[in-house]
Amino acid sequence: MSWKELPDLLAVGLLIYAFISVARPSGGLMTRLWLAGWICVEFHFAAYSFLDVPGTGGVIADIAGTASLVWCAQLFCWSMDPQPKQWGAVALFWAVSFVYTLYIGLTSLETIPSQPIMQAAASLFALVPLAIVAATPRAHRPASRWIMVVVNIALAATLMRWQFSKHGPDLMGVLPLFATYFICCLQFAVSNQRRTGGFVVTVLGLLAWSLVFPVGMVFDIYMPKVEVGAEVWNLPKYLVAVGMILLLLETQLKRNQHLAHHDVLTGLPNRRLFQDRISGAMERARQRHGRTAVLAIDLDGFKEVNDTLGHHAGDEMLQQVARLFEASLRRVDTLARTGGDEFSVILEGPITRKQAAEVAGMLKELLQEPLPVAGRSMQIGASIGLAMFPDDAQTPDKLSILADERMYAAKRNGGCQVQAG
Repeated sequence: MSWKELPDLLAVGLLIYAFISVARPSGGLMTRLWLAGWICVEFHFAAYSFLDVPGTGGVIADIAGTASLVWCAQLFCWSMDPQPKQWGAVALFWAVSFVYTLYIGLTSLETIPSQPIMQAAASLFALVPLAIVAATPRAHRPASRWIMVVVNIALAATLMRWQFSKHGPDLMGVLPLFATYFICCLQFAVSNQRRTGGFVVTVLGLLAWSLVFPVGMVFDIYMPKVEVGAEVWNLPKYLVAVGMILLLLETQLKRNQHLAHHDVLTGLPNRRLFQDRISGAMERARQRHGRTAVLAIDLDGFKEVNDTLGHHAGDEMLQQVARLFEASLRRVDTLARTGGDEFSVILEGPITRKQAAEVAGMLKELLQEPLPVAGRSMQIGASIGLAMFPDDAQTPDKLSILADERMYAAKRNGGCQVQAG
C-alpha cells in the first residue's frame, strides 16, 4: 500500500465533512448526488493507494480508482438533469456509468482485448445514451441530455479511429475521463443554476478537471522529463468542491432572505416586506401624481374553524384563502399575510377609491361559498378596511393604521363588509 495518497484522502474527507455540514439544512436530491460524487472521489484516492500491489490486486485497484472518477462525474451530470427523478435520467446515469466502467476495465487488463472487441466497446459510448434519450418521450426529454449524446458520439468516433494508433493506449485511458468531465462541465453551464460566484468557480473547476487528463497525457508523451506535482493535477477537484460549497451557501442565504420577508405557511410577503412595499408604492404614486390603495382584511369566523377542527385545519384554510386572493389580484399588486388571520393588500395606482372598493368587494365575495377543509365545508367571511394615499394619509404607518381601524369598524358593524371611508 502506498501512503502518498493519504494527504488527499484526508483533504477530501474534510471536504466531505464540510459538505455534509453545509448541505444538511437543504438536503435535496441534487445535494445528495453531489455528496455521493465526493464520496466516489474519496474512494478513488483509497483505491489508488493499492496501485503498487502486484498482480490482480493492482489491476483491480486501477479499475476501481479510475471508474470511481467516472461515477463521480456521472453523479454530477445526473444532479444537473432538469428532471432527475424521471426514468430517462436514472437509466442514463446507470447505463452510461456501466459503459464507461466496462471500457475502463477492458483497457486496464494486462493484455488489451482484440480490436473487434474494443471497437464494439467503444461504439457503446454512442449507442447507449442515444438509445435512452431517443426512447424518452419528447415531452419528458430535456434538451440538455443531448449534450451527453453528442459528446459521447464524438468520443466513440475518436476511439474507434485512434484507439489502436501509436498513442492508442494513452487515448484509451484519457479520452473517456476527459469526455465525462467535459460533459459535466457543459451540463452544469447550461443548467438553471444562478450565475453567481459559486457557479463560475464550479464551471471553471469542472473544465480544468476535464483538461487535466489530455494535458497530463501531453506532458507524459512530449515532456517526460518535466515533473508536475500531484497537487497540481488535483487542484481542479478542490476548486469544484469549493464552488459547490459556495453554491450551497448562496442557496441557503437566498432561502434565509426569503424566509425573513415571507410567511412560512402561505409563502406570501410578511408584515416587514409589506411595509417596504407600501413605501415603494407611495413613492411611485407621488411621482405619477396618482393614488395607491391599502386593504386590511380580517377573516370572520376563522376562530370557529380552529376551535372546531383544530389548528391544522385553520392552516389549511389560510392557505386556501391566500390562493384565492392571490389568483384574483394583479401581478403588480401585493398580497401579504400580516397577522394570524389577517391579510393586507396594496393596490398599485393609478386607481380610484371606487375601483379599490370594487376590488375589496370582489375579495369579500370570494368567501361567500363554503371552503372544503379537513373533509368538511366551512363558511367564513371577510371584514375589509380601505385607505387611500394621498387622500387619507401621507405616511405608510398612518395609511396602514387607518386601513386597520376601518377594518375593525367593519367587524363591529357585523362583519363581512367593506369599510371604505
